[in-house]
Amino acid sequence: MPIINRIAEFHDDMTAWRRDIHAHPETAFEEERTADVVAAKLAEFGIEIDRGLAKTGVVGTLKNGDGPAIGLRADLDALHLSELNDFDHRSTHDGKMHACGHDGHTTMLLGAARYLAETKRFQGTVHFIFQPAEENEGGGREMVKEGLFRKFPMQTVYGMHNWPGMPVGTFAMRPGPMMAAHDCFEIEVTGRGAHGAMPNLGIDPVVVGSAIVSALQSIVSRTNDPLEAMVISVTQFHAGDTWNVIPETAVLRGTTRSFTPEVQDTIEPAMRRVIDGVAGTYGATAELRYERRYPATINSAAETEIAARAAAAVAGPDKIERGLNPSMGAEDFSFLLQEKPGCYIWIGNGPGEGGCTLHNPHYDFNDEVLPIGASYWATLVELVLGGGEAAEKLYK
Repeated sequence: MPIINRIAEFHDDMTAWRRDIHAHPETAFEEERTADVVAAKLAEFGIEIDRGLAKTGVVGTLKNGDGPAIGLRADLDALHLSELNDFDHRSTHDGKMHACGHDGHTTMLLGAARYLAETKRFQGTVHFIFQPAEENEGGGREMVKEGLFRKFPMQTVYGMHNWPGMPVGTFAMRPGPMMAAHDCFEIEVTGRGAHGAMPNLGIDPVVVGSAIVSALQSIVSRTNDPLEAMVISVTQFHAGDTWNVIPETAVLRGTTRSFTPEVQDTIEPAMRRVIDGVAGTYGATAELRYERRYPATINSAAETEIAARAAAAVAGPDKIERGLNPSMGAEDFSFLLQEKPGCYIWIGNGPGEGGCTLHNPHYDFNDEVLPIGASYWATLVELVLGGGEAAEKLYK
């Protein structure tokens, strides 16, 4: 595999950076130490630094003559999850861990920044975007809202995520939807409380809620086009406090997923019709609170082709997966892609054995991937800002 030679030389450095970040996880909008580490490294490399977008965001800017500008994005935050690994770099913060590989994402982009600052085999500007709060809180949305693209004009923007289950040394990408839109909901069912032995005197919100859970699936199976993907999942059901009391209320929560704005727009009104109808049938009432979270992550065709060329230069054409199915997982890089053309790709993290899967307490980023991802980032820059010829000369 033609990893860039210079990047391979500081693989051990990147491993140390990554493990240090892993040991000190910070969650949404609290990534103070992580941002300090990133800013210090960028300064060490001689890269101009801007801090404060979305509170803890860091943007490094590297210019080399006149030319277009490209944005490369990595995420900084960890998850609210207690780590169950026992290696030396396990989390030192109870209840927080890097269980999604953002420590690796940050490190790969730092590695590319170091190499590009040393070599400058490109013409134009690279913006290294280190974004907070990808997990649930929409840090990408906040960076855009606070002027990311006004303050740092760029023509295109690219993102990358590790993917357990894909072999190390492989990449995957596709034009169009890559990750799903993510919305969430809460349903509060109100009935009439009663003795558990006398259900005829009440209106049981547990029965009503159970009927709602089942009826919501009719939206997916009977009102949605079967050729268009949609998921409605009720993931929480809270009701009652003791064995012999029918409660007054029940609360249901969950998530919906879709790949196109048109399908996403149909979900909330369809849920309202079903919920109101089912509740009314039982003589109960129900209130739906529905929140739009992340839009679908949609890659532009031209930039996906460029990303594929860069990945193939690093891994070889036979290691590039172009026909994959998109994931129903969500990603707030989608907010950046709503503003600029670009591409979001997956990089193989190896097998998910022993729980090494995303959002699992036994997860750990595979350090063998670090020089591969950094080489991809560097090659992408040299393809976009160097006409594609510079990258071909970098490998032995």
